[in-house]
Amino acid sequence: MNDFSVEHALPSLVPDEETQQWLDRVHRITPVIEEQRERAERERVTPRPVFEALRDAGIPRMWVSRQFGGSQVGIRTGSAVIQALARLDASVAWQMGVQGAIGRLADYLPEATSTELFRDHDGLIVGGVNPSGQAEAVPGGYRLSGEWAFASGSAHADWLVCAAWVTDGGQKRHTETGPELRMLFVPRKSVELRDTWYTVGLRGTGSNHYTVQDVFVPEEYTVNAAEMTRPPAARESRAYAISYDDFGPFTSASTALGIAQDAVATFKELAVKKTATGASSTLATSHVVQEKLARAEILLHTTRLLLSDTAGRVAEFGETGGKPLTALVRLTAATVAENTSAVVDIAYNLAGATSVYATSRLERCFRDVHSAVKHITLSPTHFEMAGQYLLGGELLKRR
Repeated sequence: MNDFSVEHALPSLVPDEETQQWLDRVHRITPVIEEQRERAERERVTPRPVFEALRDAGIPRMWVSRQFGGSQVGIRTGSAVIQALARLDASVAWQMGVQGAIGRLADYLPEATSTELFRDHDGLIVGGVNPSGQAEAVPGGYRLSGEWAFASGSAHADWLVCAAWVTDGGQKRHTETGPELRMLFVPRKSVELRDTWYTVGLRGTGSNHYTVQDVFVPEEYTVNAAEMTRPPAARESRAYAISYDDFGPFTSASTALGIAQDAVATFKELAVKKTATGASSTLATSHVVQEKLARAEILLHTTRLLLSDTAGRVAEFGETGGKPLTALVRLTAATVAENTSAVVDIAYNLAGATSVYATSRLERCFRDVHSAVKHITLSPTHFEMAGQYLLGGELLKRR
């Protein structure tokens, strides 16, 4: 089979030295991911050998400051790693993306806390950013209670982060910008995990619900969520002059993009082998298939270019880009979600009945991508919110 893709035609898409070094790390752990892939799907959690391989390769901390034990790789490098993992197992990629997003909070926490959480522990740090709990203000910190969803990677977590509204006397505490929302970090021993992750796709992430009941969280283990809309304050340990909100979408979008890449590659292999019922030649000889595959290929290519270009702009202008940059990030994320879903759908449909079997990679891609794009960072509501801003309104964030 001709292994040409439009990416091969452009030297600018050849990985730089840093990216290639990290892709080599993914290549070295590929056998263990592939070996454990079906087990993860069946048991709804990533097996311990995969986590250990990822940990030893440095991937969970690749987007954390070097001062806190991370590698502080470029946004494009990290995105390429997540894409490569997603081509192998989207659930693994998703969990490593979550680590990238939560790792950004290291730049907002006090340095001593970040050192303890990210350097002194090697387990995952997971959690939910949807405010479904309450943090009652008490001397020195907060009493936290609530229940959260989507604790991706919780089976291998040392700490969990919980988004909660701050209360005084049971009433929400307000600031100049509205109700106060905080991200609170609690050790795994203080959390009850619930077996709720029965889903269509991304089954291996183990993204269960979790509850916290009246746990004291010191002030220094919290971050004011209002600060996350701005770049973290400058300090020697700061890894990225980029706001949490502007960084986060690159993790989920990269997973969706990798899934779509897998779908196209899988279909190409199938097309040269499969002859549809009643046909006299393979799918690859069909003019309809050729035309639709070409459309999927260029849609995939332009989506990768868009994500890469926006990553470059965020890396360069993260501290000064303001709302125009944030609007671009949100539009990029929503576009990646829309395009990658379309690409996977094309491959899935062109494969015919083959793709309905659980043994088909396309069946897995279909389930995984349509689960991934449900994440808030990839929501189609970003089009509406950005459109409102482009027409002179406020740039809002719909939860």
